[in-house]
Amino acid sequence: MNIFGIGLPEMIVILGVALLIFGPKKLPEIGRSLGQAINSFKEGAKEFENEFKKEAKQLEVAPKASKYEAESEPKEVVNVSSQPDVADKS
Repeated sequence: MNIFGIGLPEMIVILGVALLIFGPKKLPEIGRSLGQAINSFKEGAKEFENEFKKEAKQLEVAPKASKYEAESEPKEVVNVSSQPDVADKS
């Protein structure tokens, strides 16, 4: 059993010290609050990862849409008015 690089003997020593410091009545409360903190951290990390993936997908889709819009625009603006100087220059 190896959790966070801590083996079974180290875990027993840590639990023994915690039992001596906090006492048997406080230890379950501390464990419960520690578990809730870890769970909320995991949920926050998942939410961050989901938001990151969603933004990455939007960035992948956005350039494709702008690429097609740019291709549909005219490359050169041509004046088609009936002024005589425009026809003379061509």
